[in-house]
Amino acid sequence: MTQEYGKGFGRRRVLLGGAATTIASLAMPGILRAQTRELVIGGAASHKPWVETHVMPMFEKKYNCKITFEGTRSLVNLEKMQKNRDKPYMSVVQMDDPVMILAVREGLLEPITAAKAPNLAKLKPGTTHMDGMWANYLQPWQGVAYNTNVLKTAPASWTDALDPKFKGRIIVPSLQNTEGLPNLFMFAHLATGKPMAEAYKDIDAAFRELRKLKPNLLTVYSQMPQAFSLLEQGEAHMILGALSSFGMQRRLDGAPITMTAPKEGIFPVPSGIAVIKNGPNPDLAFAYVNELLGAEVQSKIAPPTFALPTNVDTPIPPGMPTDATIHPIDWAFVAENRNDWVKRWDREMGA
Repeated sequence: MTQEYGKGFGRRRVLLGGAATTIASLAMPGILRAQTRELVIGGAASHKPWVETHVMPMFEKKYNCKITFEGTRSLVNLEKMQKNRDKPYMSVVQMDDPVMILAVREGLLEPITAAKAPNLAKLKPGTTHMDGMWANYLQPWQGVAYNTNVLKTAPASWTDALDPKFKGRIIVPSLQNTEGLPNLFMFAHLATGKPMAEAYKDIDAAFRELRKLKPNLLTVYSQMPQAFSLLEQGEAHMILGALSSFGMQRRLDGAPITMTAPKEGIFPVPSGIAVIKNGPNPDLAFAYVNELLGAEVQSKIAPPTFALPTNVDTPIPPGMPTDATIHPIDWAFVAENRNDWVKRWDREMGA
């Protein structure tokens, strides 16, 4: 059954301010600074507001330390790890799963175990990867975003986008974008009728089915804000594979759009966390990972990020899908084949 999301949210805003708790003293500030250990974390720039608001003050007070959060892209964090492998200065990374695979291959990560991070044992199946090399602390999700001024009923199925009435009205992400991949897998599932766990490797079937979508495509985006601008203006009617973290925030900001989870299911967006091998203060690093995998922190960060928690003890935030099928993605399989898929997409879908 189709689920429509976002209507349960009020007009709240994610707190963008909030400074980290600091240790100050009028007496001997130099000595206190020397005694305070620092934990350097590399993550996405978009993570910085909720880390500073919901995680940093609690963690610094609890562990008597200072957090420095370097917000950038996952590939930039990977480059930092590569350049500093002999003497890392970062201790933890929050990166996309595809980039985590590259870090594992280069031996840059330290496995997470339940002994060092007990909350690892509380995670949902499919959220711990490669024997604990990294884990997912949140699952933003991908479904279908649509313009509520144009469509009064939520799309019930991913196949709705194939209806001729949507000629020139559908937007999809490029395969160059991580969020573009689920459409490939979903159309393989639609073409074959096989369970997703089997269908997603039938890429030939995926492209055969995707070619049926070409007459309905308005554009294939590489920049998400422009795509949502077309949706909000009504030029586009749907975005297939839209991100909850972007689409639901736009609804809160007053745009006439919302997200839906079609009957075939949705896909989790990779939000991984890992400990850097030989990084400073490993005890603090594993403590930080443990906190993000815990129910207390996830209950605070899941609502403002419009994500599903991965800890089984964390309630699903209001407005999120509660019974939709979630299809995990085999990122190792993606890493092996993505370049060929992108070339084929350009050849078959761009013509």
